[in-house]
Amino acid sequence: MKIAYITYSGVVKYSAANGFSEHLDLVPYLRQKGLDIEQVIWDDPGVDWAKYDVALLKTPWDYHRKIEAFKAWLDRLESLGVRLLNDYATVRWNLDKRYLAEVAAAGFDVIPSLFLDRGWKGDLAALFDELRTDNLIVKPCISGGSKNTVAISLAEASAARDGIVDLVNQGDYIVQPLMKEVQEGEWSHIFFNGVHSHTILKKPSAGDFRVQQIYGGTIEPLFPTSSEILHAASYLERFAKDTLYARVDGLMVNGKFMLMELELIEPFLYLSYEENAVENYYRALAERL
Repeated sequence: MKIAYITYSGVVKYSAANGFSEHLDLVPYLRQKGLDIEQVIWDDPGVDWAKYDVALLKTPWDYHRKIEAFKAWLDRLESLGVRLLNDYATVRWNLDKRYLAEVAAAGFDVIPSLFLDRGWKGDLAALFDELRTDNLIVKPCISGGSKNTVAISLAEASAARDGIVDLVNQGDYIVQPLMKEVQEGEWSHIFFNGVHSHTILKKPSAGDFRVQQIYGGTIEPLFPTSSEILHAASYLERFAKDTLYARVDGLMVNGKFMLMELELIEPFLYLSYEENAVENYYRALAERL
């Protein structure tokens, strides 16, 4: 069975940790386990996709900048009968952050969210009132790595409005309160085949809200209780039941986990932060194959 390990032509900026680089060492590890797997750039025009049985999404991290091409690529692979992990329906559902409205409507705890349609020219100050906050985060509904993500205070609303209008002219946006709990750290629960593997805590640098390492964020392992794991798993049971991999990101607010995002397309999996995580990933993949 021939497997295409899907990546992109850009640079992966996550550092190795505990002697393992998820970007550089995972494919060799899987080859040592006997898998016929090779790295393939998703939008390389020279690739013969028909020769692959499985496409394993890992780091197609520019898809949000080439969204129509990515959607067409998904259609092409599906028409060729290439199996996608995670599956096509899951990936398409997870592309646009409007899925969070569906999660919230089902009664799950989600960071409050409003959505601005492309071309919005409304009252920015009114959004603060609606979300009952003095600080907002505004980001694209289809995005990655904090690209075009803006933090705005109520005091800045009048001056910032034209800039937000310009951004929303480019596409749909999601607006959320800038939760103070971000400073305490963002939880990421990682599951393989619906089974919890490990959890990490991502903290922003002082004075920032972005938790990515490229912005100075830090990462440390967490050891959640069984009830905390069950709560995170409940999101997957309802919305992503048949997934090879899933990352459930959120904040602890007044002792309760609130979802920020379900990462089901191309999340970094922090495999170097738990000693069994790489093997967990391999075993889950082997079960699928």
